[in-house]
Amino acid sequence: MTSSQKPPIYTKSQLALRNGQDREEIWIAYQGIIYDVTNSRLWKNGKHYEHWAGQDLTSELSEAPHSNSVFLKFVIVGELAN
Repeated sequence: MTSSQKPPIYTKSQLALRNGQDREEIWIAYQGIIYDVTNSRLWKNGKHYEHWAGQDLTSELSEAPHSNSVFLKFVIVGELAN
């Protein structure tokens, strides 16, 4: 995706399928942006500590031991539909 292209928009149902169980992709959303965490060793099988892939983790990040800058290392695959 180039900077001039608008990212695809996915629904919560489409995001939920990328949970590491239903499909090979492992995606998570944060602040309306969907990230591909498939290659992260911390997200194997779609789970990272008490967090599950395939969902919006915006409200859960406030309790995480890291800042939102952690998302900078992941590829953006799209935006989450409202």
